[in-house]
Amino acid sequence: MVICALALASAMPARAQDAPQNLVLYAAPKPVPDLNFQDAMGKPLRLADFRGKIVLLNLWATWCIPCRAEMPTLDRLQSQLGGPGFEVVAISIDRGGMKAVAPFFDKIGIAHLARYLDPSGEAGSHLGAFGLPTTLLIDPEGRELGRLVGPAAWDSAEMVAFLRKLAARQPAP
Repeated sequence: MVICALALASAMPARAQDAPQNLVLYAAPKPVPDLNFQDAMGKPLRLADFRGKIVLLNLWATWCIPCRAEMPTLDRLQSQLGGPGFEVVAISIDRGGMKAVAPFFDKIGIAHLARYLDPSGEAGSHLGAFGLPTTLLIDPEGRELGRLVGPAAWDSAEMVAFLRKLAARQPAP
């Protein structure tokens, strides 16, 4: 598989060989549809609501064993990097809604991730996701920089260093 270099309009490009694990970076950012989803209280949200931040957008489900395994790593990543310039947005596609998500989060001790749900179940098809988990790295302008299909150790030292380096290249929100 050929991995292209990542180009950021406002900074020196990250190199594909710097990408940790199986994160595939694109030669140029790609458009991302403005997804519709909701928070734990049912409030409608859009992906555009997160503009100005680097977003790690993760599609997952409670019935997906690899998703269940990686969720604590996403929680720890949000704990380490979450703030004005970075956000992990983990969107569940569970048909059971928050009745499935909330007990799962409580059971495994997820404390730093917000609870998001795609009740339409359309996010995966809009994003061209062919399996779960699928994670997109999105720049502050809302464009996809790369993606990782399958589980990852999002809180690994290598991944955190890569994302910190990427965030440092972005203009302050």
